[in-house]
Amino acid sequence: MMGTMSHRDRGFFPEILDMLQAPMVSMRPMGQGVRFEDFMRDGEYVLRAELPGVDPARDVEVTVSGGMMTVHAERHQEDKEGTRTEFSYGSMTRSISLPMGAMEDGINAVYDKGILEITVPIAENKQSGMRVPISTP
Repeated sequence: MMGTMSHRDRGFFPEILDMLQAPMVSMRPMGQGVRFEDFMRDGEYVLRAELPGVDPARDVEVTVSGGMMTVHAERHQEDKEGTRTEFSYGSMTRSISLPMGAMEDGINAVYDKGILEITVPIAENKQSGMRVPISTP
C-alpha cells in the first residue's frame, strides 16, 4: 500500500499532520494587525485606524461617553474564486481616553479608502492649571 499512511504510521500527533494537509483558511481576528495612530493637528485630536473591507454604515460604530471614545468594527467578507469560498471575519473594539478640553459634541468621523479618521476639536484652555492648596492638621 504505497502512498497511503495508516493512523499508526503517522507518529504520535496525527492531528497535526491532518491540519497541515488541510487547506488553510484565514480566520485571523480583525483586532490583530489593525493599525491605529493618533496625533494633534491644528487644534484637533486626530485618531486614524486602518479598517479595510468594512461597510462604515453597517460595520463601524464610534461612541463617546465620559471622556472615553470607543471604536467598534466588524468585518464580514466572503471571497469566491471558482468553486472555492473563503470567509474573512472578525471584530475589534478599542477605547481611548480623550485629551483634556475635548469637545465631544464636535466629533467628526470620516471613512475613506479603508481608513477611518476621527477628529475631535480641543477647546483652547488659557489656564495652565490650578494650584491645589495644601493644608496641615
